[in-house]
Amino acid sequence: METTHSFTVTSADASKRLDVFLADKVPGVTRSRMQALIREGRVKVNGKGVKAGQKVREGDKVEVNIPEPAPLKVAPEEIPIEILYEDRDVIVVNKPAGLAVHPGAGRFSGTLVNAVLAHTKSISTIGGPLRPGIVHRLDKDTTGVLVMAKNDLSHISLAKQFKDHTSRRKYVALVWGAIKADEGTIDYALGRDTAHRKKISIRARSKRKAVTHYKVLRRYHHSTLVELKLETGRTHQIRVHLAAINHPVVGDQTYGKRAIPFNLPKAVIDGFKKIKRQCLHAMTLGFTHPGTGGYMEFSAPIPPDMDGLLKLLENA
Repeated sequence: METTHSFTVTSADASKRLDVFLADKVPGVTRSRMQALIREGRVKVNGKGVKAGQKVREGDKVEVNIPEPAPLKVAPEEIPIEILYEDRDVIVVNKPAGLAVHPGAGRFSGTLVNAVLAHTKSISTIGGPLRPGIVHRLDKDTTGVLVMAKNDLSHISLAKQFKDHTSRRKYVALVWGAIKADEGTIDYALGRDTAHRKKISIRARSKRKAVTHYKVLRRYHHSTLVELKLETGRTHQIRVHLAAINHPVVGDQTYGKRAIPFNLPKAVIDGFKKIKRQCLHAMTLGFTHPGTGGYMEFSAPIPPDMDGLLKLLENA
């Protein structure tokens, strides 16, 4: 069944891009999905067709028609996944490194979505045919706790929690260099890099607020283990923010590739060489259960590759 949402733009939302305005207003529907609906002519402003980049004005009447989701096109695949918790509303997994969360950019197999579809037929459809159940994401090479929605009501509830920043997310990362302060806040707005569209930058023309809080857990020679809490949840936020303060995540080939210091013990140097991904782990995730209304929190241990390097550093 198609659903129609209508909004009147207030002064607080005036001058926002139309796609951003709608993504903020409709729970569980991404900005890219809104852009597709705009291209399909399913969005009207004051009764007229529009473009995604158009700025809304105070008093504008905005209407979006969301069609019934197409049948899922992602094929189930028997990919091993570690399930931390599951009931009729949610499924919580410990995502390994190297596993993309959902299909996209010409990739239709070998993702977490493929794996979950082989495990259960109950999955929300709000995210569209390529992102069923997905309410938040982790980068392909970031490990840790991730929750998926098993029905549309759960999807709406969880998506709103992530949008309103009421969910609790805690990460750990090993970064290059010695961070001076024991704790602090990184507050740099982020957007798509104008030269490299697959990268995120603090120097983008169009940016959105992004805030990351950090606390030093352990100091090593030439590196630091930090705990990170997100106040916002932008794409690549932690990795870009840490690189922006000159402490990129160890192993991050996109935002902070560094040469391994030569004055470390050989075992430690070899340990760094074995790391093939960014040392970033989603340690803890807490949220209000969509069905019961109770708070739930899940944690996953640091994975073996990252844990092995930390043990080498401890003994160096």
